Amino acid sequence: MTWTQRLFHYSGIYGLCVLLPQYFMEGRLGREFPPPVNHPEHFYGFVGVAAAWQVAFLIIARDPVRYRPMMLAGSLEKFGFGMAAVVLYLQGRLAATPLVFGVVDLVMGVLFVAAWRATPTPQST
Repeated sequence: MTWTQRLFHYSGIYGLCVLLPQYFMEGRLGREFPPPVNHPEHFYGFVGVAAAWQVAFLIIARDPVRYRPMMLAGSLEKFGFGMAAVVLYLQGRLAATPLVFGVVDLVMGVLFVAAWRATPTPQST
């Protein structure tokens, strides 16, 4: 397994482990990080879309050359949450715990771009 395959494989597993339990944590998260969720469709929509991306990372890990273009889209997924977390934290609108997950996503986003650069383009047939 190449480092790119390992990166996307472990990123997908990590993401599913972090995201899927949130389906059962809406109430708890509302108590620990008030206010409670006012728009559950946004909360569950975020978790669902983010979980789908983790599955995409597992697919990329199977054949990085074939799915190379998806690496950049995956980096946008990582940068989108990571940058939002940093900005919200700097505005005093986000606690430190979610910021940690945002920083992890930023690091993964940078690694995804590095993997994209290191992965050869597929040859035309």
